[in-house]
Amino acid sequence: QVMLVELGGGLVQPGGSLRLSCAAPGSIFNRYVMGWYRQAPGKQRELVAHITNRDTPTYADSVKGRFTISRDTAKNTVYLQMNSLKPNDTAVYYCNVYPPMYPYWGQGNEVTVSP
Repeated sequence: QVMLVELGGGLVQPGGSLRLSCAAPGSIFNRYVMGWYRQAPGKQRELVAHITNRDTPTYADSVKGRFTISRDTAKNTVYLQMNSLKPNDTAVYYCNVYPPMYPYWGQGNEVTVSP
């Protein structure tokens, strides 16, 4: 099973920031568009952002202007910088390729935004 290693979740107050990272094997990182997804309690998993191997990002409307996705090709790592966090950003965050492929889903990182 291919492992995408996700790091960086935690508890943060509204208005705070967190950065998530996802390290992938080079064979995946260099071949596919990489994406971040999230699943809030009681809701379906949704796309948050994705980035091409030419560093072109795309964001969900709900996070535009607050989140930034980026790539480090030397580390085969994709990042999600989350600023101005809101309580409704609370979710488990996952990285995967875009469109997502079942074998690449990991356990995700929990992000909780709460006073």
